[in-house]
Amino acid sequence: MNPFADFSYFALLLYLAIPTILLGLFGKANARWVFFITVAMTALQFYLLYPSIEVRPGIAVKELWFVLGYAVYQWLLAQALLRLKSRAAFWSILGLAILPLAVTKYLPLISPQSNFAFFGISYVSFRALDVVFSIRDRVVTSVPPLRYFAFLFFFPTVSSGPIDRFRRFSQDWQKQRTRDEFLNDVDHAVERLSRGFLYKFIIASLIRTHWLDHVTYGGGLKVVSYMYAYTFYLFFDFAGYSAFAISISYLLGIRSPENFNLPFLAENIRDFWNRWHISLSFWFRDHIYMRFLLAAAKGKWFKSKHTASYLGLFLTFGIMGFWHGTEWYYILYGFYHATILCFYDAFARWNKTRNYLTGGLKWKIVNILLTFHAVSLGLLLFSGRLAYHPPPPHEELVEQLNCTDISGYVWDQTKPNEPLKVDVFIDGGIQARILADQFRQDLKERGFGDGKHGFHLSLPPRIMDDRKHTITVVTVVTSRECAGPRIVICPRGEHVATPVPATATPVPATPTAATPAPTTPLPATPSPQSTPNTTEPNPAAPPSTPAAGANAPAHPPTSTPEPTSEASPAQAN
Repeated sequence: MNPFADFSYFALLLYLAIPTILLGLFGKANARWVFFITVAMTALQFYLLYPSIEVRPGIAVKELWFVLGYAVYQWLLAQALLRLKSRAAFWSILGLAILPLAVTKYLPLISPQSNFAFFGISYVSFRALDVVFSIRDRVVTSVPPLRYFAFLFFFPTVSSGPIDRFRRFSQDWQKQRTRDEFLNDVDHAVERLSRGFLYKFIIASLIRTHWLDHVTYGGGLKVVSYMYAYTFYLFFDFAGYSAFAISISYLLGIRSPENFNLPFLAENIRDFWNRWHISLSFWFRDHIYMRFLLAAAKGKWFKSKHTASYLGLFLTFGIMGFWHGTEWYYILYGFYHATILCFYDAFARWNKTRNYLTGGLKWKIVNILLTFHAVSLGLLLFSGRLAYHPPPPHEELVEQLNCTDISGYVWDQTKPNEPLKVDVFIDGGIQARILADQFRQDLKERGFGDGKHGFHLSLPPRIMDDRKHTITVVTVVTSRECAGPRIVICPRGEHVATPVPATATPVPATPTAATPAPTTPLPATPSPQSTPNTTEPNPAAPPSTPAAGANAPAHPPTSTPEPTSEASPAQAN
């Protein structure tokens, strides 16, 4: 049960929303309640929903202990920095604060069987680092432990943002809401909740089902179509997550900053980065980009301020690329945006006296379209769609299961052009043996031999009995069970079945149950946040489904405001 990814999670939130509303009506939904809810949800998510991390093969540790250890570790670093004012202490503590995130991301490159990442560590790390920077800038002078824990693991935003600031969070934490203020927050919460359902479960779902999944593989026009589909899907899915997080935050009295502001209406690339994933963009602007500019100006590193700005962009975007992962297309994506931002800045200065592409609605539309396509091309690079993804050693998947049919595919790299036989079991008894030899263009485009590896079988009318039935598909040669749906409950009624394919050979039912060997085949289209112990994209997975939150690209805007250590509430919102 991933946050905001399925309706069971929203059903859980009702148990929190009802007492929160009752307390809020009497002006009692205060910081104590927020802390209690945060602790309860942290324990639920990291102890029950994601119970353990397999640190090494055969060695599992409860994920909750990693969370508590991380919180104590970062709080002790913050306390040390409050007492040690030297520059050397700041850099040492900053390195130690980054260390857990660096270990979780890059240790697997050295030791592939090692894993120390808990769910949401990337976004939690941004909050911890914000406290370190804010202490250094003297805008945070104390870090109370309960408030600090609530800030780090505030459950609506722990997995995919928005990225809040400790100083802004503290203002809401200390404020006692009146009944009228609570009702106003409820109004905002309902509006954003509705927007989230519209964006994620309607628009994004339709884009994925009827567009994105159909252009995941192949070349030519499919790549172009995928670029547009991925761009729109990523926005509506990610913006939907953000709307849900902000909605629950407002209900609890924490006014988390907005994350999107009509990004596809931006008239230039600089304007776009002030509209897209705003909270994280402004975090990088304040804590990396602006600090680099100030250091360059103070040290007189460059003769031209533009040189410092351009190098600052490449530094910031390069860091963002490595934050997403070490794959070449993440790094290329960062340099791509740094390049076009530098180009735009040079063009804007050159165009001050020439006024090309300016004036009137016509040129405004042209600028919006040019910006949109520049962004879409960048997201195509980010998606990894242009990278070569070798087919897995084997893959077995049930794609569709209903009361009348079951279908999917099986493939083995050792026999790339040989169709495999599969046994279909219903409640442990064998129903039929099928030759998986149906041609699938998408399988061929993925490199699955000649693409003739699909199967389909009509299910018998006897399962229409209002009972739960377990249906499994097992490859005959390898005994590997197909991943995918296994349970079906069919109401009594008329059974309309499609004809059984000629390659299906009914086998008399026997009481012998299948005992397939365990397997973990890669899903064809993994859902967002499908891997709870990491927040980064799975490079082995097909590129058709972007993950929300940490997997979505976010970079700092390139405006150069007055130096500030922290975005103001007006900027954040």
